[in-house]
Amino acid sequence: MKEGQVRIPSGCAIAGIFDRSGGAVSGEEAIRSISVMHDRSNGLGGGFAAYGIYPRHRDCYAFHLFYDSASARQACEAFLKDRFELVSLSEIPTRPMAEITDAPLIWRYFVLPLPARLSAGGLDEEEFVVRCVFHINTQIDGAYVFSSGKNMGVFKAVGFPEDVGRFYRLEEYQGYCFTVHGRYPTNTPGWWGGAHPFALLDCSVVHNGEISSYDANRRAMEMYGYKCTLQTDTEVITYIIDYLCRRQKLTLTEAASVMAAPFWQTIDGMEPEEQRTARYLRSVFASQLITGPFSILVGFTGGLMALNDRLKLRSMVVGERGDRVYFASEEAAIRAIAPDLDTVWAPQGGCPVIVRLKGGQQ
Repeated sequence: MKEGQVRIPSGCAIAGIFDRSGGAVSGEEAIRSISVMHDRSNGLGGGFAAYGIYPRHRDCYAFHLFYDSASARQACEAFLKDRFELVSLSEIPTRPMAEITDAPLIWRYFVLPLPARLSAGGLDEEEFVVRCVFHINTQIDGAYVFSSGKNMGVFKAVGFPEDVGRFYRLEEYQGYCFTVHGRYPTNTPGWWGGAHPFALLDCSVVHNGEISSYDANRRAMEMYGYKCTLQTDTEVITYIIDYLCRRQKLTLTEAASVMAAPFWQTIDGMEPEEQRTARYLRSVFASQLITGPFSILVGFTGGLMALNDRLKLRSMVVGERGDRVYFASEEAAIRAIAPDLDTVWAPQGGCPVIVRLKGGQQ
């Protein structure tokens, strides 16, 4: 092709909408925002994470599963019934679309761990759920848990993100937070399980960029029992955050300082107390340092975090109007749904932007 006849984007699109007051954000807004960045995707993956969408089952874990076959579903449901109370189960509603093909069976389960199973295993509830998720994804052929949090859900597929949103009828969902991803895979396959977001419990990650430290990160996380099965480097970011925040009890700010750790020369110029903390985090959690260009949005119950790599090699824009906070790879994706902003700005590399619900609402 001649110069100027093809656009080479900087790979992938991410967007997020968060309402600090807990007000209802419609899935329609998320679809409209990501559609503006259509050219940053290539149709090989799109997906959404939505929080606050299951108030009737807010105390249940919402498992979203892909099945390759009816036999895989039967095997998985037998496993679930042995370990959980199945409060509700059904196919996830979708609409037929010519743009979305080769769809697996897509089911949703609202579950509660059986007390006898918890006491017998000596595990806390969240660790029990995590181990069950990894068992299904590694031991039950043709079954993939792609969402497992409370009062939230991930919806993803192979396709452009706006088509994925219509496929899942996301305009019918409302919550306080949506994150979105349009995929442009460069060195990993485009398949349903490999689309973003990646999620474990209530943590979800969408990512623009490439994790050059993936092999080192993956080996480190597998030492702690995590299993990378979905053939995309972003998956390991989700497990790093779970390990740092849930298992090691770090704050999100501390976890960001691990994943996008300051350079040593930057640490040398810090005040003594700040320097001691930074040296500790960078030394103790060296294997969780993420290198390579990235911008990520991390959803969690009651909040959202945006984070760039230290050199800010991928774009990220933040806009605010009232209680609404918007995130996107391009400002145009924010202006499409919020043309009149109070402020708009670009975060610094390695500096997290964290927003939360007011008053601890959920």
